[in-house]
Amino acid sequence: MHGDPMMWVAGIRALYLQALHQRAVRGVTQNSDFRRDAWGRLMRTADFVGTTTYGTTEAAERAGARVRKIHSMLTATDPDSGERYGVDEPELLLWVHCAEIDSYLHVLRRSGFPLTDAQADRYIAEHRAGARLVGLDPATVPADRAELAAYFTRVRPRLAAGPEAREVDEFLLRPPVHPLLVPARALLWRRVALLAYAALPPYAQELYGRPAPAPAAVTRRLRATGALLRRIPARLRWQLPPKHILRAMARLGPDARPAPAKLRP
Repeated sequence: MHGDPMMWVAGIRALYLQALHQRAVRGVTQNSDFRRDAWGRLMRTADFVGTTTYGTTEAAERAGARVRKIHSMLTATDPDSGERYGVDEPELLLWVHCAEIDSYLHVLRRSGFPLTDAQADRYIAEHRAGARLVGLDPATVPADRAELAAYFTRVRPRLAAGPEAREVDEFLLRPPVHPLLVPARALLWRRVALLAYAALPPYAQELYGRPAPAPAAVTRRLRATGALLRRIPARLRWQLPPKHILRAMARLGPDARPAPAKLRP
């Protein structure tokens, strides 16, 4: 699944969703200048996901250790109460994890990636290993679609589109780029960001207060975008940094090439 090009749309959806948890998003906005280092941050996230997906066990453990160490040194402050808290609180780590996994699964399936319900449950369960790497107890992490849905039902009353979420929304629509790339941002990036926003659950769109097309229209756009991007040869797509898939194939042999046809029941 992680070799599919629609993962980029899914990743942007995850950012929109994650920003609705005010304590979690403050951990980002108060500890980094994400506007100046947006692309670096996105690439570091992609590198972590790629390492834990396609790297060796040792590389994944090292990546997890780095993330845990960084998180252990960071805090954020609630502007209303003055409370100072660590960004590695289990509640915050769990929200980030679940928003990511839900977004990856939702966008890929809705865009036409062939995944049965049983395989979707297996995908969620497999990601408890990644949750452990960032410091969560796997026993506390949803293991299937039903548990993931129940988690979002519990957490929804605590979500809000606060000032930080508005800042993330503005950034995702108009990320800083070189002046010569502004037309490309308007033509390409903005469409991708709007599609990711449209793929959010209705309650998230209500919190942001910006309407989205009808669900059927969004599904058609996701399928059309997925069909178009999947026509780009995989070998060409995989040349983009950080090339985790190509390195894994070099290490494990050509039979390790990821492909939807290899999905097991």
